[in-house]
Amino acid sequence: MAASWTPQSWRSKPIRQVPTYPDQAALEAVEARLRTHPPLVFAGEARNLLSGLGDVALGNAFLLQGGDCAESFAEFAANNIRDTFCVFLAMATVLTFAGGKPVVKVGRIAGQFAKPRSDDFETRDGVTLPSYRGDNINGGDFTAEERTPDPERMMRAYYQAAATANLVRAFATGGYADLSRARHWNLDHHHPDLGRRYNEVVDKIDEGVGFMRTFSLEDAVRQQTSRVDYYFSHEALLLPYEEALTRQDSITGSHYATSGHMLWIGDRTRQIDGAHVEYCRGIKNPIGIKCGPSLSEEELIKLLAILNPSNTPGRITLIARFGSDKIAQHLPRLIRAVEREGAHVIWSCDPMHGNTLKLQSGYKTRPVDRVLDEIRSFFAIHRAEGTYAGGIHLEMTGQDVTECTGGAQALKEIDLFDRYRTACDPRLNASQALEIAFLIADTLRAERQKGEPIAASA
Repeated sequence: MAASWTPQSWRSKPIRQVPTYPDQAALEAVEARLRTHPPLVFAGEARNLLSGLGDVALGNAFLLQGGDCAESFAEFAANNIRDTFCVFLAMATVLTFAGGKPVVKVGRIAGQFAKPRSDDFETRDGVTLPSYRGDNINGGDFTAEERTPDPERMMRAYYQAAATANLVRAFATGGYADLSRARHWNLDHHHPDLGRRYNEVVDKIDEGVGFMRTFSLEDAVRQQTSRVDYYFSHEALLLPYEEALTRQDSITGSHYATSGHMLWIGDRTRQIDGAHVEYCRGIKNPIGIKCGPSLSEEELIKLLAILNPSNTPGRITLIARFGSDKIAQHLPRLIRAVEREGAHVIWSCDPMHGNTLKLQSGYKTRPVDRVLDEIRSFFAIHRAEGTYAGGIHLEMTGQDVTECTGGAQALKEIDLFDRYRTACDPRLNASQALEIAFLIADTLRAERQKGEPIAASA
């Protein structure tokens, strides 16, 4: 029988990827203040997302999850938020039109600050300092002052997340996301061929709406297309922050993380007896698990038993992040283990993290060709296994950055020097993200025309 759970029970477990705060009293003071602050999301919203993800787990919808690698204080601006939301809406429109199924929209936004690191320390020119762990923990500049973890950064992250969520909710429900405005989501800096292709999709949608208008169904269509449900997610990494924003739902009595609708456990923090798994097992939010090459079948089945003992569809999203050269070796064995167990999960493809390269110039990048190859393999493997390829998980931005090489823009290594702005890892720019949406859309359309499950994708 599982031990009793409280929002604090993670503190008795081994923990990794945790910053060392030099002033414990200051940390406790910030935690106390956060406990008095309003939730960023509500339990009912998390339950609505769980229902939508349940449809994905059962093969009746598709999950689109994406956003910044790590949100930063420096890039916090209304236009940046708007442009990322625009490219997200454009991608969802393309996927919905092609697949003929609802797309559940989950952003890596309004809370995705903290990042796991390969090493606790970084050395430059003989000087060793703590690694940068995200703006809610420490700063990126290589100075002792900046790299010292500061709990006050959690407060700044909270207020930035609140402002971001407020703006995104206004976009999603206040008319900006109305399907009649779909042409306005085509950003000026999209590659011309992609922009033209996107407008062709919008033209076909407009034709369909016009057809419905002849049957006096325009009002019914508008009610369904005038707003979107959009949810917030991030990695549950900084547990003092998560605990302080955990609330007990007054309706059900269950505990929810109110820092975001969906949280995920990273590839470096999914230890069976670890603090992060302990925290996530007690909250009722949908939970993601990053699945890398080191994850064994036995470990995965134990994680599912701990995190979803009732086998609720939509509770668990398995986010596969292997790399284009390793996915064929590792994904099938995990799929078969889950199928043998009869577990309800969503299989989502993260083609970013396993395809990161560090160049001689010092820049990290992700070749779009490798990203596309992993996506193709992901769908092909699910077709071979007879299972449902239910989602995509991308690090992306609406900005015209130059961080990932290749794609329709044919960005080269030399282009990285132009607009490399990420706070941590390289992101797809708006055109590259839309290009990936069209690749998936072509797969979904082909299988829809065959009358086969989306899982049977080439």
